[in-house]
Amino acid sequence: STAGLSWYSLAIFLHILLFVYWLGGDLGVFYAARFITDPSVALPGRNIATRIMHVVDMSPRICLVLFLPSGVTLMALDDLGRDIFLGWPLVVVWLAGLAWLALVIMDFRKSPERYAALVGRLDFAIRSILVVALLGVAAYAFVVAQPFGVDSNPKWLAGKVAAYAICIFGGLMIRVRLRPFGPAFAALQQGSTPEIERTLTRSIQGSLPFVYLVWAMVLLAAFLGVVKPGTTAF
Repeated sequence: STAGLSWYSLAIFLHILLFVYWLGGDLGVFYAARFITDPSVALPGRNIATRIMHVVDMSPRICLVLFLPSGVTLMALDDLGRDIFLGWPLVVVWLAGLAWLALVIMDFRKSPERYAALVGRLDFAIRSILVVALLGVAAYAFVVAQPFGVDSNPKWLAGKVAAYAICIFGGLMIRVRLRPFGPAFAALQQGSTPEIERTLTRSIQGSLPFVYLVWAMVLLAAFLGVVKPGTTAF
């Protein structure tokens, strides 16, 4: 129907926006990090670069969260997943996604402060559970001939789900590698030392392989979503 096509077009538009702002925000964070770890940059400049990196980093964080309900919306509006997701399951997915987004914003703002550590741990746990669950769903769709009753060979979709799960995993590993960064940058405010500079550089450099992994998986997910290789639905 015309209305159905309109909603589907809007869902695709949202999905594309999330891809663009996810990857674009990550590139901005990556560029700002170069100034933070450069000892030749004066401390006020490094502080400004850190604030810019922190704020810009909210874009990929928001996009990663909304990418899940956005993708489920696309499936719900398509013949592939209409019988599975359209209706109350889609509402539940969006409510869960928005609750997760609220948690991410609380973690970003560290407010209320007394719950900041708990919120961070809860967000980390949610992402860890999602990685395992989504990789399980992707593996099932790869192995079974007609996963969830779908007979159009949706292995491209399994690949996209796996790529998304790996993106979440990459983000978790970036957090782990950057744990020394905060204390080292706080110590930098009292003056630079070779040890502080090494810690800053090591934490940023250690996260780079996972940054590249996330970029590769975002691009792979975009490719699979557009090309849909192997599908038998025309």
